Amino acid sequence: MAINIRRVGIIGLGKMGLPMARHLRKGGFAVAACDVNAAARQQAEGAGINVVATPKAVAAESDFVIVVVGFDAEAETVVLGADGIAAAAHPGMIVGIASTVAPRTMQKIAAKIEGSGIVLLDMPITRGEPAAEAGKLLTMVGGDATAFEACKPALSAFASSIYHVGDLGSGQIGKMVNNLILWACISANHEGFNLAKKLGADPERLRTALLDSSAGNWAMQTRPEEQPMPWAEKDMRIVLSEADRLRISLPLCGVVTEVVKSVKFEKGWPTPELG
Repeated sequence: MAINIRRVGIIGLGKMGLPMARHLRKGGFAVAACDVNAAARQQAEGAGINVVATPKAVAAESDFVIVVVGFDAEAETVVLGADGIAAAAHPGMIVGIASTVAPRTMQKIAAKIEGSGIVLLDMPITRGEPAAEAGKLLTMVGGDATAFEACKPALSAFASSIYHVGDLGSGQIGKMVNNLILWACISANHEGFNLAKKLGADPERLRTALLDSSAGNWAMQTRPEEQPMPWAEKDMRIVLSEADRLRISLPLCGVVTEVVKSVKFEKGWPTPELG
């Protein structure tokens, strides 16, 4: 296993992946990256990132490859496809899935790359775009502890909080629970401030007081609802799917899903079909 990781790949140069690549390069790592979007590739090249054609090409130049794509199917494709990471596998290469995917997806990928020499981690990231730009993301990592330790210097380039939370899949479980609680807070904040406004209270003065009170929460402080929240429905669909599979009832999750949709409708933000 590569212990001294100096070559890091990034697959997906969106609002999270591009800042991560920039921070890694600034931290002295050799960074290779790719994206299907031409504008994203051009922006990365302008930032001095070595942009290559395929995930396979990224893997060929990397000891540690980080996947930052949007959906489960995309994560599977960039790892397992004909031009995917596994096509350039070499012993000890570490692949970290930073995308938010179902825990079952991690197990599916792990089963298909067994014997390839790849060490798979799940390492979903939280705190959003401002934290990505500032290099202060949080990541919850699941998988081999030795691989985790090997990756920590690279992770520290873009994350200020790094946790090893257990075996493979544990990171995605942590992100799933985080998202359920986050969207529940966003929903409660939305309904609470709507009530306050209808009753004639000044929302901003009230917010200041509430942040110092027992109702204070991260969403109230950082106001993620002021951004389009493109992944809200996907996040909740993962939670509900896992709950259905486990045959457990999460009634709050269903309500939160509908409240988040109503927030997006009110603001005119898209609620796209999920891949």
